[in-house]
Amino acid sequence: MKIRVKLNGTWREDDVESRLLLVHYLREVAGLTGTHIGCEVSICGACTVLLNGQAVKSCTLFAVQADGGEITTIEGLAADGKLHPLQQGFWEEHGLQCGFCTPGMILAADQLLRRNPHPTQEEIRLGLEGNLCRCTGYQHIVKAVEWAAQKGDQK
Repeated sequence: MKIRVKLNGTWREDDVESRLLLVHYLREVAGLTGTHIGCEVSICGACTVLLNGQAVKSCTLFAVQADGGEITTIEGLAADGKLHPLQQGFWEEHGLQCGFCTPGMILAADQLLRRNPHPTQEEIRLGLEGNLCRCTGYQHIVKAVEWAAQKGDQK
């Protein structure tokens, strides 16, 4: 099948098998390896991307389901060589250790902040509950999202 998607701001067309998962399309066809393969059953959130502005787990969607849609991966957040506020927040507030969960956490947090620019810590935790981290204990991740929310006020 041929699919056409707007990937990180650029339209592209590719021939894919109908059974190809979106995560494998992104990594193997598009060459964007920032989206990680974790549990492959929608539990960990390492594969989270934005599809038409919604955080989705790309390990449970077929690439053909994204046909005509707009996909944003972690590689698509930074602009003009400058980190996105969420990426910078994870750096500033030590929100990552091994970094495996980080792309999915950041994209889930992006959706959260677009829906609620001033979330409480509890709202941040609820917004990220579908993403697991085995290293940080979450407090630094919550602080990173708070940092990004504060920087969003200054745009």
